[in-house]
Amino acid sequence: MSTFEALQYDPYKLGRGYGEGGDGRDYATGHGERGPASARVIVGYGFWIFLLSDIVLFSCFFATFAVLRTATAGGPSGAELFEPWRVAAQTAFLLLSSFACGMAAMATRARSHLWTQAGLFVTGLLGLGFLLLEAQEFATMIVGGNGPDRSAFLSSFFALVGLHGLHVTVGLLWLGTMMAQVYFKGFQTKILGRMLCFNLFWHTLDIIWVAIFTVVYLIGVAP
Repeated sequence: MSTFEALQYDPYKLGRGYGEGGDGRDYATGHGERGPASARVIVGYGFWIFLLSDIVLFSCFFATFAVLRTATAGGPSGAELFEPWRVAAQTAFLLLSSFACGMAAMATRARSHLWTQAGLFVTGLLGLGFLLLEAQEFATMIVGGNGPDRSAFLSSFFALVGLHGLHVTVGLLWLGTMMAQVYFKGFQTKILGRMLCFNLFWHTLDIIWVAIFTVVYLIGVAP
């Protein structure tokens, strides 16, 4: 083996060589020959880290609610305050919005402007309906004297559900921005990367809502 081969040989079998000499040995390809990861991969990886940190944040709020669920301070419990029809409608709206968001992603891959915009519009419309129902629920509770200052239970409830609602609001603003960018700039590489991140964000909110529906509105009303 020549000096050059000795320098290029990969003793740790990192998989960067191709055995071009026909002797079965692995040779390093040199820095950058296979290229760094694409911007889309890097952004996607970073966004996954953000989503995981967000899930950790929600986990803390879930734990707080679980501890304070029975701390009503003589006030009403979830069984007395929650309206099943409203919660069912909110869940249906958000699940359908997630489906519409997935359809928009498929239309994006097909490079269809019409169906991409239609899917995003339906996603936003259903998300807005979800927020209106949630705002109505909060307003009804507060007007009835059952605001977040009424008991520890209600404080944890407003904090957890309100945090999710804030994320949905940010998601709707992001969605409107994406619709404008697709309309004016088309399916550029950067736009596609942002669309991917938005889809991950919206579907994550859907998963978190399923957890809220289970922990708050189902288990939370149990005696």
